[in-house]
Amino acid sequence: MLFTSYSFFGFLALLFLAYYLLPRRMQWPLLLGASCLFYYLAGPVYLLYILTTAATVYLAGLLMGGNLERQSAYLKAHKADLSKEEKRAYKDGQKRIRFRWFLLCLLLNLGILAVVKYANFFIANVNGVLSAFGGGELSFLSLALPLGISFYTFQAVGYLIDVYRGTVPAERNFFRFALFVSFFPQLIQGPISRYGDLSQTLYQEHPFDPKALSRGLQRMLWGYFKKLVIADRILAAVSTITGGPEEYRGAYIFVGMLFYTLELYADFTGGIDITIGVAQALGITVQENFHRPYFSKSLKEYWRRWHVSMCAWFRDYVFYPVSVSPWMRRFTKFSKEHLGEQAGRRLPVYISSFLVWLATGIWHGANWNFIVWGLANYVVLMLSEELEPAYARFHKRFPAAGGSFAYRLFQVGRTFLLVCCLNLFDCYRSLSETFGAILSMFTVPNWHILWDGSLLELGLSGLDYGILAAGTAVLLGVSLLQRRGSVRERIACRPYPVRFAVWYGLFLAVLLMGAYGIGYDASQFIYNQF
Repeated sequence: MLFTSYSFFGFLALLFLAYYLLPRRMQWPLLLGASCLFYYLAGPVYLLYILTTAATVYLAGLLMGGNLERQSAYLKAHKADLSKEEKRAYKDGQKRIRFRWFLLCLLLNLGILAVVKYANFFIANVNGVLSAFGGGELSFLSLALPLGISFYTFQAVGYLIDVYRGTVPAERNFFRFALFVSFFPQLIQGPISRYGDLSQTLYQEHPFDPKALSRGLQRMLWGYFKKLVIADRILAAVSTITGGPEEYRGAYIFVGMLFYTLELYADFTGGIDITIGVAQALGITVQENFHRPYFSKSLKEYWRRWHVSMCAWFRDYVFYPVSVSPWMRRFTKFSKEHLGEQAGRRLPVYISSFLVWLATGIWHGANWNFIVWGLANYVVLMLSEELEPAYARFHKRFPAAGGSFAYRLFQVGRTFLLVCCLNLFDCYRSLSETFGAILSMFTVPNWHILWDGSLLELGLSGLDYGILAAGTAVLLGVSLLQRRGSVRERIACRPYPVRFAVWYGLFLAVLLMGAYGIGYDASQFIYNQF
């Protein structure tokens, strides 16, 4: 059930009606039923996957939480009887028990994700090696990829880690936990919520609030504007360029990467707007996932602003644990003793960052393009770290240039073009095509296509380009205004005729300028594949 389908609108209308008419104590059970129905309609067998994840993580959390409670009670009861060494030994023994439950559940759920998402990728690579040596071929598995498996698996694993660390209490009610894992607006493309954050409002009783419902619908409308007016319209040109790697070279690649970057932003942030809007209309708070990423002055800043929940997940659950692990501390000590103080400080960070970006690339898809994309981000970020002293010397010598608007604009433009270039790994499905496309921008001199009418042969008419230009201008204008606070809050302070004109105008824009028509089938959100 796509966010852009009529069935989804009908589903939401019935849900909102029942949500506020039923007794409030029935609100979260209703959401659980609606989430299960939403997932069931995506594929009945997929429901088994998400229920398996919910059940196993819930059970492991319950066992670890119970162990922590028993440990606390035992230590309290024997506070005067045990020495420090005995207490430490007891805690270590109990921690080993918790770790077994944690590791078993972690391997099970990451194993499910690995099999359904990466098994055929692994088989394809093994077959390539076997073929090179004249061997036979392994058969591929007939496994469909469940909707949003990467998102709900990471969300559940994050809860598992938090319970193991003792930062959140184990949820005792299975059905409440199942709602946390399966909350339907997040299943499409996130964000990846933390239990400690989402549970604050997910299970509360919410009286009908016309203001919250209105704000939620407004946020949804803004998301549909991005998705239907911009992302789905520009999709035709992106598909034409990337679908003909032999025909569309040189300047076409430059145009294609700009178009795809715009499409990806409008598609992904539009979907998140719809998710946050649906949750807000229900009185539930879901975290923001983007903070104007294309205004970033460096790639490091960009990754603090783009897909915030994913980046925070890898930072908190991969980077930090690896950085402070016992084996990393031993390696740090070894490096300082044999390679010097500087290497001892840098190498552990580089190794931890390498593992994070390798995992990030793999998470995005079972394809060498995504793996190389992740490692390319890693290389650029590490080079930037190494060049920090040179940047500092430059800014010290030319303080006026570093603080000027022109220089900041240069930094933003440089970062944007770098992101656009890296996005090409997402546009093509093989490394040879991707590197060939990038190389052609510098070797095929066909820049005349920018003004000779060739762009009108990409599936977009002059009217389409006009709508895209207007939509992009609105998008840019809103992003600039957001630097001084919420645009919706400022609109809400205006007189009713102004508010009506803004929101009704946006509704008409979606209705009249959205990319649909006879035979139209709404494009799936790009991040559905993850």
